[in-house]
Amino acid sequence: MLILSKTLLDEMIEQCRREAPDEACGILAGKVSKIEKVYRMDNAEKGPATFFMDPKEQFKAMKDIRQLGLEMIGIYHSHVASQAYPSGHDVEMAFYPEASYVIISLKNMESPQVRSFKIAEGEITEEEVRIV
Repeated sequence: MLILSKTLLDEMIEQCRREAPDEACGILAGKVSKIEKVYRMDNAEKGPATFFMDPKEQFKAMKDIRQLGLEMIGIYHSHVASQAYPSGHDVEMAFYPEASYVIISLKNMESPQVRSFKIAEGEITEEEVRIV
């Protein structure tokens, strides 16, 4: 289960809407399964079907996460025109089996769909997202 405040979720959705039609992305930090901080990243690929975090930004975020005594809980990104389910590319790029992969679908821009998954060795398992 992933626990996320409404405030942080709204921040993520706002970023996804602002960056559309390109995919947006970022890192989720916290403790155990509770997200405490969102790190918005630049999509270095600037496209509607894939994302790739800028390595320098990613390094800076990971350093900050360690300094705050937090851990990387997950990675999030948007799907601009498709469902909130990992694409083949998402599965291929899932390098952290312990991480939650949150996908925000903007297929219905007025009512974004948010889902989270664990992806390990090509296996996709959905996990509950609890908004508090």
